[in-house]
Amino acid sequence: MSSPTRFPSFILRSLSGRAPVTVLTLVLGAAFLVPVLNLLPESNLFHMPTFMVGLVGKYLCYALLALSVDLVWGYCGILSLGHGAFFALGGYAMGMHLMRQIGDRGVYGHPVLPDFMVFLNWDVLPWYWYGFDNFLFAMVMVALVPGILAFAFGWFAFRSRVTGVYLSIITQAMTYALLLAFFRNDMGFGGNNGLTDFRDLLGLDLRSDAMRRGLFIASALALAIGYVLCLLVTSSRLGKVLVTIRDAESRSRFLGYRVENFKLFVFTLSAILAGVAGALYVPQVGIINPGEFSPINSIEIVIWVALGGRGYLFGAIFGALAVNAAKSYFTVAFPEIWLFFLGALFILTTLFLPRGAAGLITRNPDAGSATVLPAWLSSILPVRKGESGS
Repeated sequence: MSSPTRFPSFILRSLSGRAPVTVLTLVLGAAFLVPVLNLLPESNLFHMPTFMVGLVGKYLCYALLALSVDLVWGYCGILSLGHGAFFALGGYAMGMHLMRQIGDRGVYGHPVLPDFMVFLNWDVLPWYWYGFDNFLFAMVMVALVPGILAFAFGWFAFRSRVTGVYLSIITQAMTYALLLAFFRNDMGFGGNNGLTDFRDLLGLDLRSDAMRRGLFIASALALAIGYVLCLLVTSSRLGKVLVTIRDAESRSRFLGYRVENFKLFVFTLSAILAGVAGALYVPQVGIINPGEFSPINSIEIVIWVALGGRGYLFGAIFGALAVNAAKSYFTVAFPEIWLFFLGALFILTTLFLPRGAAGLITRNPDAGSATVLPAWLSSILPVRKGESGS
């Protein structure tokens, strides 16, 4: 019989080390500090404008999305080029709830049908929209819909032993198929325009400063919880099996492990995390449309993880924040050529930083030497003893 303190002690072991403590401190510190800075008078030097609160909140959603990709790619070797689909499905689930909250305040004043359905001459609300007027039901769908899709996809793909580049192509085909489907007006999701014109959430005005701060705090807490959850998975025996599958799948099968079950679990969990990220993203940007299913979005997520360093978790968070901050700058300063910057960044990372930015601040197991970064930086970031490539 196991000790009653075994599970808490396991959590403490998973959170031990400099990286988890540093990441959680920064994320939770931001959840407290950013709203406080927003509350300061505009004349104050440290005042943070509301639009900046929403922008950083959007970055945190991207960080959670990158974390979900790193969980499957960095620790299980599944290069998914379709995680944008799970992100978008979570966003649509939230968007459907927000549309139902509008009620008769829409342009056409219909008490049940959203404006786009009235415009397209729909007579009744589709059955799959029922229940989304309830917040708890919508939140269940945020996790359930991406999770079911990932489970169904993984069930057939992993049991068919589809791996490598073939699996990556299939995941991209999946998100492109959803892109085409959601573009159709007869799907009942707004077609090309998607879902927008949201008014309130839980009875509070979405455009208010208080709601912006609340959504930012929710995004930061979701990122912290997602990070802890990923740590619990990767630090457990399950995580060790995932790494074994990543490095030697055939040998893992020979040892008796049901590889497809492990892959299916982590792929489904990753999709749920991506769906939660999408649900928090939508009310902060005010729109969700089929463009979120675009295959280029899923490829961009992989770039975030590669730049930050796959297989480190905190590297994925850093990569998402850094790339999107740079993207916000370059799209304003160099709107016509910013995609070239993004492509060059990925190429340079592949050539000169195969371990990503995280590899610069961890010990190189091949060379056996530590980084030459300043001591103060090395003191707050982890020194990884070793890592197997895939």
